[in-house]
Amino acid sequence: MSSAHFNRGPAYGLSAEVKNKLAQKYDHQREQELREWIEGVTGRRIGNNFMDGLKDGIILCEFINKLQPGSVKKVNESTQNWHQLENIGNFIKAITKYGVKPHDIFEANDLFENTNHTQVQSTLLALASMAKTKGNKVNVGVKYAEKQERRFEPEKLREGRNIIGLQMGTNKFASQQGMTAYGTRRHLYDPKLGTDQPLDQATISLQMGTNKGASQAGMTAPGTKRQIFEPGLGMEHCDTLNVSLQMGSNKGASQRGMTVYGLPRQVYDPKYCLTPEYPELGEPAHNHHLHNYYNSA
Repeated sequence: MSSAHFNRGPAYGLSAEVKNKLAQKYDHQREQELREWIEGVTGRRIGNNFMDGLKDGIILCEFINKLQPGSVKKVNESTQNWHQLENIGNFIKAITKYGVKPHDIFEANDLFENTNHTQVQSTLLALASMAKTKGNKVNVGVKYAEKQERRFEPEKLREGRNIIGLQMGTNKFASQQGMTAYGTRRHLYDPKLGTDQPLDQATISLQMGTNKGASQAGMTAPGTKRQIFEPGLGMEHCDTLNVSLQMGSNKGASQRGMTVYGLPRQVYDPKYCLTPEYPELGEPAHNHHLHNYYNSA
């Protein structure tokens, strides 16, 4: 069975759109740099089609064995598809141990089924960066930054807690000139306008408003209402001694049945209680022989 049977058919719709976007990210200049690097390390020539030359995994396994001897124990020279897939899988395991991050590594189908050549190229560039970091002479890729660990004594760490970092701002060149005591107002003025600086703190700046022309005419005592009207609209003054209907009305009000403050007031329902009879003024209370209240005793 040839490898052509594993090639996918043409993509349509969204799959074709995604495949085209991935293909647009493929860098042919990087491909030439990777070709020169791999051929220089392995001594083997890759064919005209770069990805097809790596598809069987043989050159990839020999390449990682040059960078890290003994990474791949057995390289399959067979043309069988599963042997080629095994070579690609061994290469992926080897570069993972070599230090390439898992999120930078392609999947076997990306190369074998020609689904994502851009990811294959990204993996080889990440491998070049890792090789350069380990000291190999590589003209492609970027060297990774080395970890710089710092160890501080516990005393130094405690001292650092008393220092305000610049991320929190700085009070350098700060001044309390012109500050007043808490609770007092602070005069605000603009020197560009040519205004004079206030001589004392009794001056009210225009930023706080002004009481020029203010009057207390027409004001009433606290707690009493104030009539607001517009003379231009022909409104008349209202009598403040009368209670307006908006505040309610005491017409027909009576204090009958009210008791002294502090005494309880009986609330009853005439359906269930007898009607109480109140003695008239001047009539003795003992004349009422019929009592409308029952004693529970």
